[in-house]
Amino acid sequence: MAITLTEAAAGHIRRLLDRRGKGLGLRLGIRKSGCSGFAYDLDYVDELAEGDTVFEEFGVKVVVNRESLKSLDGTVVDYARDGLNENFRFRNPNVKAECGCGESFSV
Repeated sequence: MAITLTEAAAGHIRRLLDRRGKGLGLRLGIRKSGCSGFAYDLDYVDELAEGDTVFEEFGVKVVVNRESLKSLDGTVVDYARDGLNENFRFRNPNVKAECGCGESFSV
């Protein structure tokens, strides 16, 4: 099981954590949402919970809970700027379909 960060994503997460002034890393999960069923959920991690799995790349930790890991295994998290827009991008090999707006997906 693995979650991979690109160097761009790790750098952005590091800047977010530095600006916040605390935190172990970023929590990546999924939640029910949208027309296709699920959406990615990101939050800061201040302490680990039972069942968390920690992945580290470029000195940055990503934490995933047991339930989300099944649907996120193999995901590559990237960060991109396109004009005035900037966001995380997820390449998840488990996604079977995405909604037209790109906000939700099914696994």
